[in-house]
Amino acid sequence: MTKERASTASSGNVFADLGLPDPEQDMTKANLVHAVADIIRARGLSQKDAAKLLGTDQAKVSALLRGRISGFSTDRLLRLLARLGHNVTIVVESRERDHGAVAVTVA
Repeated sequence: MTKERASTASSGNVFADLGLPDPEQDMTKANLVHAVADIIRARGLSQKDAAKLLGTDQAKVSALLRGRISGFSTDRLLRLLARLGHNVTIVVESRERDHGAVAVTVA
């Protein structure tokens, strides 16, 4: 006899699913942290070298590589991407265009 586990479909935003107060902002920050971490790893940078390049300390790079978003504002993450030589494009569209929920996405 197998036990059935109850499950709930995700909204696509784990922060919203957890009932956190600013899920869109948290998701945006998480995606930006992921992008910065991917670039650091792709370049094979040590945490020390990444910290020097980013103008921060090794502890912040360690937190970033572990996916910790609490110590980073969206603005700071955008500046880190710029320091890594990446352009950031922000597109503002009317919600009427896609008839969906308001969303901030990082591609």
